[in-house]
Amino acid sequence: MAKAVKPGKVYRCDEEKELLLTRMRRIEGQARGIARMIEEGRYCVDVVQQLTALSSAADEVALRMLQDHIKGCVTDAIREERGEEAIEELMGVIRKAIHR
Repeated sequence: MAKAVKPGKVYRCDEEKELLLTRMRRIEGQARGIARMIEEGRYCVDVVQQLTALSSAADEVALRMLQDHIKGCVTDAIREERGEEAIEELMGVIRKAIHR
């Protein structure tokens, strides 16, 4: 369930928005390139290598988002004595990421 955004609140990920968007555009380009490789019938191992690179790039974006979330939202929640809820949410996300 998505959390409501506090009006006027600036989140740490906002500070890195352009960097994150640049990385996501690069990932989009990689995905299009992989689709072309499949359409062209390229060697399977080459396609898998590119998929692995795409996955690593997506993982890096996720890690940066989590880092910003911890430094910003979780830290704020702890200061505001809402830490338990924030940590539970964070652990749920980490569990899903690890078990995929």
